[in-house]
Amino acid sequence: MLHTVQGLSLPIRISEYLGAHLSLSVTLIKRIKYGGVFLNGENVHMRAEVKNGDEIEILFPEEKSEGIPPIDLPLAVLYEDAHLLAVCKPKNMPTHPSKGNSLPTLANAVMHYYGKNFVFRAVTRLDRDTSGIVLIAKTQYAAAKLSEDMKAGRFGKIYTAVVKGVPDPKGGHIDAPIRREAEGSMKRIVAPDGKSALTEYRTLCVREDGNAVLSVRLYTGRTHQIRVHLSHIGHPLLGDFLYGEKNEEGYLLHCTKMELPHPITGEMLIIVSDPPF
Repeated sequence: MLHTVQGLSLPIRISEYLGAHLSLSVTLIKRIKYGGVFLNGENVHMRAEVKNGDEIEILFPEEKSEGIPPIDLPLAVLYEDAHLLAVCKPKNMPTHPSKGNSLPTLANAVMHYYGKNFVFRAVTRLDRDTSGIVLIAKTQYAAAKLSEDMKAGRFGKIYTAVVKGVPDPKGGHIDAPIRREAEGSMKRIVAPDGKSALTEYRTLCVREDGNAVLSVRLYTGRTHQIRVHLSHIGHPLLGDFLYGEKNEEGYLLHCTKMELPHPITGEMLIIVSDPPF
């Protein structure tokens, strides 16, 4: 990563400049120390001072994506530049390999798309049975910056869902804390001692079978948040084996829209993906 120093009235330490002007977190600045920071071509300590016109080069520690072999699979690219990739993950595909799972994953497809030396850094993830937008960072800096922005609530995420029945009212907010049902359990529940969770929904239409299609916006990012909250108001995802009633098709949930600041320019990106249902 190359950067020309600007906007200073007086020289300051390079660590201070990286935090104040490039928005690098303390964690990322510490990580950089093990890769290397160069000022005008010379390897320097974080205490070195910089002034306008100086050139900073940052080298990150080497990374590898262990255990993710490239597999030639279809990959629907929604957005791509030098810093990030957005793709549409199909239903019934895990985001990345996990213990006990033998299905091809999105990570395998991305590794084939870029080659075996690519490092897979999924900034967002979707459950196996949820389809839609997944964001992948191409660099450590982009991954760190996007993760920070997501934690700070600068991301907007909208999903399309098919639920059992029709909510009444047809739109509103669900503000209910969520926690794990029991230690080691995959299931989550609404409980007073859970972490805060806020979901907004509105009914788009009612299908011929009497079930509703909703647009759902997340304001927090708890595990299974949409599934838990919609079940909490009595309208679980149609076919949700964990929070409703299982069917042959499985539930229909698709990440339809993502709004985020670009990790380098700060410009707001809007990425969309039409639901397949």
